[in-house]
Formats: sequence, structure tokens, C-alpha cells
Amino acid sequence: MPHPHLDAAGHPRPQLIRDPDWRDLGGPWQFAHDDEDRGRADRWMDPANSAPFTGTVTVPYPPESAASGVADTAFHPVLWYRRTIDVSRPTAGRRLLLHFGAVDHRAEVWLGGRLVGRHEGGHTGFTCDLTDAIDRDGEQTVVVRAEDQPLDAAQPRGKQDWRRDPHVIWYHRTSGIWQPVWLEEVPAEHIALLHWTPEVAHARVRCRLRLGHWPQRPLTVTVRLTRGERVLAEQRTLIEGQETEFDVAVPALRHGQDLDELLWSPERPQLIDAVVELRDAAEDTPVDRATSYLGLRDIGWDDGVFLLNHKPYFLRFALQQGYWPASHLSASAEELRRDVELAKEIGLNGLRIHQKVEDPRFLYWADRLGLLLWEEMPSAYAFGAQTVERVVAEWTEAISRDLSHPSIVAWVPINESWSVPNPALVPAQRHFMDALYHLSKALDPSRPAVSNDGWEISAADIWGVHDYTQHGDVLRRRYGHASLRQGELAEQWPGAKRLTLDGVRHQGQPVVLSEFGGATFEPAEGAEWFGYDTVATKEEFAERLADLVTAAVDSGLAGYCYTQFTDTEQEINGLLTPDRQPKIPLAELREILTRTRT
Repeated sequence: MPHPHLDAAGHPRPQLIRDPDWRDLGGPWQFAHDDEDRGRADRWMDPANSAPFTGTVTVPYPPESAASGVADTAFHPVLWYRRTIDVSRPTAGRRLLLHFGAVDHRAEVWLGGRLVGRHEGGHTGFTCDLTDAIDRDGEQTVVVRAEDQPLDAAQPRGKQDWRRDPHVIWYHRTSGIWQPVWLEEVPAEHIALLHWTPEVAHARVRCRLRLGHWPQRPLTVTVRLTRGERVLAEQRTLIEGQETEFDVAVPALRHGQDLDELLWSPERPQLIDAVVELRDAAEDTPVDRATSYLGLRDIGWDDGVFLLNHKPYFLRFALQQGYWPASHLSASAEELRRDVELAKEIGLNGLRIHQKVEDPRFLYWADRLGLLLWEEMPSAYAFGAQTVERVVAEWTEAISRDLSHPSIVAWVPINESWSVPNPALVPAQRHFMDALYHLSKALDPSRPAVSNDGWEISAADIWGVHDYTQHGDVLRRRYGHASLRQGELAEQWPGAKRLTLDGVRHQGQPVVLSEFGGATFEPAEGAEWFGYDTVATKEEFAERLADLVTAAVDSGLAGYCYTQFTDTEQEINGLLTPDRQPKIPLAELREILTRTRT
């Protein structure tokens, strides 16, 4: 029998897989723009009303992208999708679920003209239960309405431009369906959510499990953890409500001299296989069974140092926009895997996912191949009650979806004070920043969280600093002093914003240069954005990169994050081109990025 984590490759939900296999609904769908927003009134959701759907789109690529077959980047706030699927009514005790990985920004879904679900939030997924809407076996019509208002500055949009054409560091929009759509048949009593939180020092794993609905009878859950043929743990627990949380003892973790055989790290990304079974408590008959995986590792910080598995670990990151020329924020499973492979090949041990909640298939490859990730919430751009409500709801969903991935080592709800432009002057904005930090820690206390990365630091477990000086000697002066590990900054204002807000005290947090570099090499003719500086040749690019990286490594910093991993539209300051080719020979790039302190 293959290991469960090997079967997860390409699955849209890799940490919760059950038999039978899922059914991918990607491919051609009927499509229509609805610029006058007439679709609801004219009943476009009715199965017989196919006339408005005059176009075709390839799901899950956004209609602004070439990969979708539409490639229309104009403002189209309302989009409609239509597809006929062949389904059978589930047998008694079974349910048919329709999953959406992400639909930007607001979605409504109908089956056979009957509303089966709605969701707001363009970066996280949702599920529709189709069972009660299926009135016969055979063909059924699924219709999706997606609304994505391009001028709504209170909508979490990340790097998607609110202008008609991309400008400066913002890019073409990604509207509508942009992550996989898939069908799954499940038992009526089924596992809907599964969380793993390792606690290596305590030789245990905390498991949190949520059912699809409140159980109608007492159930038991059995968790079995294995590494290859070795059984690490097996435990049965009684379930009496919709959600339960329990600790699974892992005796092998008590052997302090043998931990390397089990612990996950970028150098040894060892995954633990998990099988989770629901059974009827009275009759001991099977109810549901799912396979999963996890990584045994601890994240921490102390005395200005980032800790992985209780040992100092220097972060070598690049800023990753997660953007592809032909498909924008969307990507194939193969493209997602290749980005992880490339990051490791050029010598990085991590990526800071920027203004995007990345596809779970990317997170899977980071888990499996060994790459650390910072996860960041896409920002809104106008502060107010609506922004607060939207960001809190969507960030909660993002953490809940992703907290079991061992690759994720930090949560970052805000970048560079975007959506909170004056936290030093407007108390409500600082309260919002700090509330997001505390929300992150309440949902997942096992990882560091950063309320605002870049400057105007408030509540934070890591002090992330953005500094685009182009001179290594300036970096050494600002961050090369021994007292940096005690939080003493040589300059409070290396850029336009102060680094820390009033009342912030250092309590052992690592200082990370979480954006730097950014030099443009070979800018396109007539380009609007030239990066933070321009170099003329490959040799000059290599020299600039080496100067900055060497200075960052020689400093008292706990790590760096170079801007950026790949060129992205007009922002052509990447280590790689948009089609993922190194700007300088790969061996030379790797030598620079893996330099150690001199």
C-alpha cells in the first residue's frame, strides 16, 4: 500500500483524503460577463436558461488570464459560470459535496436552479452540499455567480490592481474561480476538518477534528501515525460533539538522541503518515476513513534567534508573489511543484508568500520537499469597519485551512501598514493590527505571528524590517552590531516609516530583513517600474546581489528575504525570469544565496 502522503500529490486538499477518489471539474465551462448585473433578475441560474452563456472559460484559470481562453483584463465586476455534470443521487447515509478551492471575491452556487451555497472571501475555499438539490440521476446544471468589484478598496485584494492597467507593483486581476473545483461523495457523518499541531518537547501531537454536522450517535475516532513501516502511535477517543480535540502520545519523541530520525526540517523533510477512522461507538462499525500527513517539528524564538526544533536556524528567503504570466494567481500542480524545487535549487530554505493565500497543492510540495513558508493575508487598502469584518473572517479561514502544514512557520496578517496607513495616529488602526496578531495566536499558538511586517512594528514575535538600500556597507552599519539581537536598532527610520511604534519593547524577538534588494536587471523598454535600482549587466547584478546578501549574513540578523523570487509583470527585479529561468547561472546564484558568515 503506498504511503498516504505520496497519494496526496495533485489532490486539491492534500491533508484530508478519502476513498473513493475525488472528481476534478476543471476544464471548459460556459461563461458570461454580466456588466449590468442582470443575471439574477433574468434567472441565469435556471437550467433551461443557457442563452446568456455565449463564451467558454477554462477552469480554474481566471478570465483575465490567457490560460483561461478569455484573456479579457477590462473591468467586469460580475461573472457567471455554467457546467453540466452527470451525477447520481447518493445512497442513504451518503452526501455529495461540491468543493471550491477559491473564488474571488463573492460567490453564489446553484444546482438545478436551487441555491446550494454562498461564500465571501476570494482567497479561501468553501463547500456546497448538493445532496438535497439532486432530484434525479443524470445530468445536472451547476451555475456559479462571482462578484469581484475592482474599485472596492475595502476588499482584500493583495497585489491585484484597482486600476484598469497594472501600475508600479500591482498586477492584473484574478477574478472568479481560480483554484480547483471538485466533487466528493462522503458519509453523512464525516470528517470535515482535521488539524495537527506537533509538540515535540512534550512527545505528543495535538489533533483537532470537526465533523460535517453534529453527530446523531456516539462515535469513536482512531488515529494511527506511522513512519514507513514503523508505528509511532495509535489512539482511540470518544466523540460526543461536532468538534473534539485530543493529544496523541508519540513515545518515540522521548528518545532525545534519536530525534533526527523523525523531525521535519528543510534539510530532512520527513513526513508522518496518518490514518483517521470514525466508527460507531456502540456497534464498532466503520463510519468514515481519511488519510493525512503531518510533520514533527517545533518553531520558536529566543534571544534574537529564530529556532527550528529548538536550534538556531538562519532564514534564507525570497519574496514570492505566486504569479504566472499566462495564469496570474492560478497555476497547475506541476508549476506549483516546480517553484518549490527551484527555490531549493538556488539555495533558499524558505519563501515569504506575499499578499496571497497559496494553493494547498503548493503547501504540500513545500511540506514534502522541505521549504519554510511565511503565510500572508492579502491586504485591503482602505481602513474601516467593512475591512475589519472581511479581513478577520477570511484570515480566520486561511489559518484554519493551513495550520497543519509543517512548512508554514509564521503568520503575517498585514504588510507595510497596508489598510492601516496611520497606526501611530489612529488608535483604531493599531487596535486592528494588534487584534489580528492576537487572533492569529488564539487560532494557532504554536507559530510566531507578525501583526505588521516591514515597519511600524507593534505586536509581533518576529521584527520584520524592509530596507531597500543598495549598499552592503549600509546594511552592515544598520544591522551589523551585536546589540541588534537585543532589539536595539541603529536607525529608527531607514525608510519613510518608523520601525517600531510607541510602547513596543523587545522581548527576544528575532530581527529579520524581510524585504531587501530589489534591483532590476534588463528592464523592458518603456517600462513604468524599474525596481529599487537598475543594473546593466549580469556581472553587475551578481555583484550587487553578493554584496547585499553577504552583508545580511554577516549582520546580527536572524535571516533575510530577498525581493523577489521571480519577475512579476512590470516588477522585473526577480532572481528568476517570469518563466522561471535564473538571471545568472544557477550555480553562481546558489553560491551567493548559501553564503555563511565570514
